[in-house]
Amino acid sequence: MADEVVGACGLLCSECEAYLATQANDGAEIESIARIWTDRYGVTMTPDSVWCDGCTTKGYHKCGHTAECEIRACVLGRELSTCADCMRYACDKLEAFLDQAGEAGADARERLEAMRPIF
Repeated sequence: MADEVVGACGLLCSECEAYLATQANDGAEIESIARIWTDRYGVTMTPDSVWCDGCTTKGYHKCGHTAECEIRACVLGRELSTCADCMRYACDKLEAFLDQAGEAGADARERLEAMRPIF
């Protein structure tokens, strides 16, 4: 996929409903996602916290979770593209997140493995 956007943790941003709605500038869909995520995750999500251009892209919108994401902060602090580029791959923090993320985490782990450079 030429327009694939991969998050720091290996999740595929370019398939995320928030990312897709942001790229389409679809405010109604963003509002819908905020309601769905509020119900699904048991935390209050506002439309402003859903707009997202991808956690490591230069875009204007960052999902509300990006400010608290330790994995993203680590990747950016080390000036890496994703965890796949890290000499400490896969750290306990990443492993815990990928395990918690279920099927999406398994897909992210596979994606990161495929992206790993040979050190």
